[in-house]
Amino acid sequence: MMLRKCFLLPLLAACGAAVEITVASSGGNATSGIQYGIMEEEINYCGDGGLYAELIRNRAFQGGAKYPSTLDAWIPVDGSALSLQNLSQPLSSALPTSVNVKGTTGKAGLTNLGWWGIDVRQQKYTGSFYVNGAYNGTFTASLQSNQTGDVFASTEIVSKSVRGAWTQHNFTLTPDTAAPNTENTFSITFDASNTVDGSLDFNLISLFPPTWNDRPNGLRKDLMQAMADFAPKFLRFPGGNNLEGDTIPGRWKWNETIGPLKDRPGRATTWTYQETSGLGLVEYMEWCDDLAVEPILAVWAGFALNGDAIPESELGPYVQDVLNELEFLTGSVDTEYGALRASLGHPDPWTIKYVEVGNEDNLNEGLESYTSYRFQTFYDAIKEKYPDITVLASTVELTFPGDAGGDYHLYDTPDNFVSKFNYFDQFSPDHPILLGEIATIQLNGIPIVWGGSAHFSKYPWWIGTIAEGVFLLGAERNADKVLGTTYAPFFMNLANYQWSPTFIGFNANPDETALSTSWHLYELFAHNTITNTLPTTSNSSFGPLYYVAGQDNTTNSHIFKAAVYNSTADVPVSLTFDGVKAGTSAQLTVLTAADPFGMNEVASANIVDKMTSTVTAGDNGVFDFSLPNLSVAVLKTE
Repeated sequence: MMLRKCFLLPLLAACGAAVEITVASSGGNATSGIQYGIMEEEINYCGDGGLYAELIRNRAFQGGAKYPSTLDAWIPVDGSALSLQNLSQPLSSALPTSVNVKGTTGKAGLTNLGWWGIDVRQQKYTGSFYVNGAYNGTFTASLQSNQTGDVFASTEIVSKSVRGAWTQHNFTLTPDTAAPNTENTFSITFDASNTVDGSLDFNLISLFPPTWNDRPNGLRKDLMQAMADFAPKFLRFPGGNNLEGDTIPGRWKWNETIGPLKDRPGRATTWTYQETSGLGLVEYMEWCDDLAVEPILAVWAGFALNGDAIPESELGPYVQDVLNELEFLTGSVDTEYGALRASLGHPDPWTIKYVEVGNEDNLNEGLESYTSYRFQTFYDAIKEKYPDITVLASTVELTFPGDAGGDYHLYDTPDNFVSKFNYFDQFSPDHPILLGEIATIQLNGIPIVWGGSAHFSKYPWWIGTIAEGVFLLGAERNADKVLGTTYAPFFMNLANYQWSPTFIGFNANPDETALSTSWHLYELFAHNTITNTLPTTSNSSFGPLYYVAGQDNTTNSHIFKAAVYNSTADVPVSLTFDGVKAGTSAQLTVLTAADPFGMNEVASANIVDKMTSTVTAGDNGVFDFSLPNLSVAVLKTE
């Protein structure tokens, strides 16, 4: 029954004769190669609770009208009373809410449950907290098991706390042993009898493990490694609906995500929770630096998800805000915003080559205002001051001005992905296209119902990955028109998520991070870049074998990328590259999976089989090999 549902395209038998493919030596498109990249959106706790390495959940009790401040993830120690306060002298105007911890006699304090657990290893943890109130004594910061109470690390911090002022206390914790699981908590305790009235106020309680490149306020090492390993070339940020916000006041504001953490108010995401903005504009750029990827900066385009649009006559301040952001990123220290960047530890300007205006402005009745005035207004202003920047529209449903490009998103079934193999043939290389969000999200024959993860698979499954591969081969054939592609959503915290399937799944335990089947597709394609596509001729039309061929001029290699979708048997291939002689060796890498509906799940084994072999060109320079059904492959000459 499942097979009948999921293989709707006609089953195409691979004939006994080989598919003969000849690749010309010239006549293709010289490109930089289609780039495989990352799209960041604050969904599925991919920032807070995910890539952003902060271990404390609800560290600063941030909230607002949409998501009021709460004591979520905090529990009292030894009968202490916890209560939220908005003091007349808050830690900062950005963080007005703090927690009062009141004890009776002796030990008092508060415990944090982390992001559904805390990973404890033999490594140094760096922490800090702010306290208000007179206290003559010491604080104890500790990591302990939530199951047994065993303490893995503990340290005493001499109090500097005084009445009427906030003082920061810093500490480190280095466990002697690793915890057997992530069912662990973090606590701060104090002797309530040594306070004036038995209570103290706390805010911005933070704890970090070692981070990628040891950056303060940095990123989670295992998730950064998972990205580095598939060789991404760009990062699109801030991604998706989170940029727009549910309302105009709720939009992502770059200037509220920079500077000291106590000056970042956070905001209500479009994904059912508050974000801290600890992962802000500077951290995004450091992310790009650390992975050596190209930033694609998304800027707010005067439209919110509730359908409200800024009138044309009132767009000016929002356009200027974009120019201020670009000056902050790229301006010299002699400019107002370049000087601000330098004051935050980055005197050298960054380079921005791509700016995307808005996100999915073809949806929520935003297209009319976007095409009539919003995109053009932002485009003109950016190009006037930064003529070398490529400005991308957030849709392809408009007539592109000048050298503008567009962003195409596709969420669909496997069959429909395959049917779009030739989709990019229609576009002009004068207007580059970014595939900002793509993913197969539903099995063939099942209607797509929008509204969250309940309707879709938790993880990508193999047949969907193959269909994505077919679609991407069609994009690679048009690499002079397509800038790059990224799977979306990119991250998912298995403990609490809003959307699926997702590229990389994780929980509090870095050892259980799951690289999806689609991650393995991207890893194979991204490590074999075609810098010059080449024309092909064949004795067979596309399907069930889909492919692209070209050269990698950096290694003087020929490359053939292929996918087999919906074949009843292995597909024999006879491949010839003009100018490649008999006896030439090539490496053939083939990805397969035993179950078309198999998934790479968090804490489970990888289902993708990767087979690498050496193929030698025979008479007349022909490479002969076979590819099984539901496989993707790359052949690269040595």
